[in-house]
Amino acid sequence: MSITEKDLVRKATRGDRSAMADLYGRNIGYLTAVCSRYVSSDDDRNDVLQTSFVKIFSSIGNFEYRGAGSLRAWMTRIVVNEAIRQLKSQARQEHIEEQNIPDIADEDEPETDDIPQEAIQNMIRQLPDGYRTVFNLFVFEEKSHREIAEMLGITESTSASQFHRARNMLAKKIKEYRKTIE
Repeated sequence: MSITEKDLVRKATRGDRSAMADLYGRNIGYLTAVCSRYVSSDDDRNDVLQTSFVKIFSSIGNFEYRGAGSLRAWMTRIVVNEAIRQLKSQARQEHIEEQNIPDIADEDEPETDDIPQEAIQNMIRQLPDGYRTVFNLFVFEEKSHREIAEMLGITESTSASQFHRARNMLAKKIKEYRKTIE
């Protein structure tokens, strides 16, 4: 019989190591994929995940179960916040003000239904750190440009500009990808 997520949280809160291991096993693949959207280096990704799981297990007593998916959403938020913290602390994330960036011609949004998800994720990982971070926060975490600006210490217009440029760069990468498979 499979133990429920709610029971695992309750046991992990009491320090049950097997429950913690089960929670880790159930979520590490997904959280690694989330972290990969922000952090491209394997070593940095492993550091972020390790720190995230320490935070998850040390604060699991503060987690309030609100139904299916609430634990994963809470864990995801911790991983995303830790990935952003790592990028900021290593000063690798360069937010370039709009006036310092050459204009990129607008690209039409290409269809992506026939492109493997892994290929799209690789294209996203190839974006410059700042563009990738804003893109992921806007698209996957559904944050507004105001929220992104507050999280990253940038202006709303810089967030919007970086998202726009990231989207255009991805459109170009998708067009290039299509040429290689034709």
